[in-house]
Amino acid sequence: MNSLLAGLIGVMLATNQPTALSNLITQTTGAKVEVPNPDDPVEKEFQQIMREDDAAQAEVDGWIKENQKFAAEGAGVPNAELNQRILKRFEPVRLAYEGFIKRHPDHVGARIAYASFLEDIGDEQGEVQQLEKARELDPTDPAIWNNLANYYGHRSPVKKAFAYYAKAIELDPHESVYYFNLATTVYLFRKDAKEYYHINEQQVFDKAMKLYRAALKLDPTNFPLASDLAQSYYGIKPWRFEDALQAWTNALHIAHDDVEREGVYIHFARVNYLAGRLTQARAALTHVTNSMYGDLKARIERNINDKEAEEKSNSVPSEASAAKAESAGKSQSP
Repeated sequence: MNSLLAGLIGVMLATNQPTALSNLITQTTGAKVEVPNPDDPVEKEFQQIMREDDAAQAEVDGWIKENQKFAAEGAGVPNAELNQRILKRFEPVRLAYEGFIKRHPDHVGARIAYASFLEDIGDEQGEVQQLEKARELDPTDPAIWNNLANYYGHRSPVKKAFAYYAKAIELDPHESVYYFNLATTVYLFRKDAKEYYHINEQQVFDKAMKLYRAALKLDPTNFPLASDLAQSYYGIKPWRFEDALQAWTNALHIAHDDVEREGVYIHFARVNYLAGRLTQARAALTHVTNSMYGDLKARIERNINDKEAEEKSNSVPSEASAAKAESAGKSQSP
């Protein structure tokens, strides 16, 4: 029996299980983990607020879906009226969070949860204030740095997002999503990345691809991640056709079903077409039979046909010129 398993059995028999579990993880992994005591009245109050938050979110989601359905039938309420109703439903939850944080200003979990709540209701300024305070209280939590980086990546300054994602990776180098988020931000904000990292555009692409690959290495069966990586090559100029095809090959290997596999073959066809490899492009399309890809398949087939017709048309004058030159040469021969 290994030490961790033996320790877990000991935790189950312990009187204070949360404390015992925290101590065990620290001893066996070196990581310090704070496990809340479910019997702590402060923690009970916080959990109750989160349950109220979840209930309000679920009820509001129901209202939105219901109103969308009614609106499609011409009977929905105006958006302004629905928004007022939503804000009124969320108000008790907001007050509960504010009251709890006023009484327990150093409760990091409450500030993170409240920040998420504020994001949901569109209070971006309140969201970032809570996250920054949580970061001050616990600068060793990588999730806080990542969430703040998400905020700055969407709303600027983007260069702050680069620094915050890097800090999240430094604190937890085994979390795939942090690498993915930084890769996406570097890829999308190339001008800022060039200035921040003091590199040129091709080096920006190299950096983004390296980060994408690092994310995939940590989560190797994540098909959406592999697909995102492969699709990123469409934005790189000059084209890196071989790298793109290899990325789609990797995605094909971890596709979970025929829908995902046929989607990859659509991309095989598209990349090969763009590379001028029309035979390979047409061959890839033979693997696509699902009707959901019908329009895309037909469009690529038309492009292939047009390209083949264009190449054939361009080759005709050359052949005619060659024949004419050969004929002229014969007539001039003695």
